[in-house]
Amino acid sequence: MSHPSPQDQADVPDAPAPAPDGDTDTDADGGGAGDRGGLRERLVRTGVALVDAEGAQALTLRAIARRAGVSHGAPRRWFPTRLDLLSAIAREGFAELAARVAEADREADGAGAGPRDRIEAFARVYLGYAADRRGMYELMFRPELPESGRPGPRGTSLPLFARLAALVAELRPGTDAVRAAGAFWANLHGLAQLRHGGCLALATGSDDPAPLVRAALDAHLGPARPAP
Repeated sequence: MSHPSPQDQADVPDAPAPAPDGDTDTDADGGGAGDRGGLRERLVRTGVALVDAEGAQALTLRAIARRAGVSHGAPRRWFPTRLDLLSAIAREGFAELAARVAEADREADGAGAGPRDRIEAFARVYLGYAADRRGMYELMFRPELPESGRPGPRGTSLPLFARLAALVAELRPGTDAVRAAGAFWANLHGLAQLRHGGCLALATGSDDPAPLVRAALDAHLGPARPAP
């Protein structure tokens, strides 16, 4: 897991960018009567685009304000601290990951897949997201977000884990599903990190995590049962 760099810990003062034509300081800062939270959404969308383009280390209140074309103080009307804004951006990441998992579930419904196949599908989606959205993935699992107690990421990440635990309970009734799901999730997170750093291919000779996902399933939940 990446660690915040010094410039990632605090906003470095710089000159705010001028507001775009027609975007007065009052309206751009979210103070206009017609804003109705539009600036908040724009700041979050801007943060999502910035983390995709430059990584989690680029996310400062000033950088997001600059990219959104508003004054540097504008974000604080909606996000009193940088951590509040990071939490809102990370929540978007968890929501997208949850949507991908839900889509995989719908496909599994159509195929009549059992719980083990669904867990493998969960793992494929999870690792695919970690590879496709690397900057967002790193932001989602920054240690200061869960430690902060902010409700945004927790409200989307915990239901995602609950889905995995429910599949584990369905596959192995009587198992401590939360503990087993946590161990399997830790394996997935480790695979995502090792794959990103190139260590997975270096150590195993392959960048394909699928065999290791199946090995982790066997280790934590027992080998697949033969079809009747």
